[in-house]
Amino acid sequence: MPLAASPADVVRHMGALQAQDYHAALWAIGLRTEAATRAQVEDAITRGEIVRTWPMRGTLHLLAREDVRWMVALLAPRVQAAHAARIARDLGLDAATLATGRRVIERALAEGAAVPRADLYARLDAAGIASSGQRGLHLLNWLAHESVICQGPRQNRQPTFVLMEAWVPPDAPLDRDEALHRLALRYLQGHAPATAADLAWWAGLTQKDAVHALALASAETEREARDGTTWWWRAGAPAAPRSRTIHLLPAFDEYLIGYRDRTPVLDAAHARRVIGLNGLVAATIIVGGRVAATWKRGGGNDDEIVLDPLRALADAEHAGIRRAATRWRRFLGDAP
Repeated sequence: MPLAASPADVVRHMGALQAQDYHAALWAIGLRTEAATRAQVEDAITRGEIVRTWPMRGTLHLLAREDVRWMVALLAPRVQAAHAARIARDLGLDAATLATGRRVIERALAEGAAVPRADLYARLDAAGIASSGQRGLHLLNWLAHESVICQGPRQNRQPTFVLMEAWVPPDAPLDRDEALHRLALRYLQGHAPATAADLAWWAGLTQKDAVHALALASAETEREARDGTTWWWRAGAPAAPRSRTIHLLPAFDEYLIGYRDRTPVLDAAHARRVIGLNGLVAATIIVGGRVAATWKRGGGNDDEIVLDPLRALADAEHAGIRRAATRWRRFLGDAP
């Protein structure tokens, strides 16, 4: 599975990696990087080579620094349009309150240092904008969608925030078609073969925009229609054979979350054991390209993993899972 030699190159290759579960996202990068450790991935975040923010679907993702501005500019407005009325009605975050909150946060971050979320909440409270009841989080989320702020390196296991202008260098804005073209190519680079419906789901686009994005990229892509569905991939990219390697995937991994239709890798009969009604996506074991089990870390100081198989596993598969777990522990720094 390794795709690149550095964490930033992996994120760049994938386009974006879902990252509301911070530690799961670190491992999503680690298992795709040649011999990376958790410390090396976090160092890339600390240096700003990888940025955690809300570019699409209202969900935290990790992006390569150079992809942050154009991707947020393209995808965030649709999220804001979908949620503006609700946060005004239910949370009292109307346009005037959001504007006041923006001034408070900009002043708090003006010196350029990363500021922990709790400290920003305290500044909002002091300015008369209550941060309780998810109001603070939604305000910060909104400002990230406005490209005012993004997350910085964590401090004491807590998220921090920085001004976007201090963390991500400005670049020339893309017009909408240029951005859609780039998005289609970046998505296919990390997720192909995929369909227009998959792209629409992943990016939070309308189906019409996803089809248009793929059409804009048609000169640099190839496609094939099978059973009424068109599958796309980047031109010249070799078809990836189904790997026999056993992989220990984290929760919310792009291998599952990056597609609307997961049946090519997950039996429909087991879908609810992997992807809950609440949208939580379990950590999974991949055998022969398909989900064979879910897993979690043992409790307490137990470094062993606890399996919930979706089918009977052979002895050789158990041995492969143990090897995959050793690689995961090595990434964490728990194994030699």
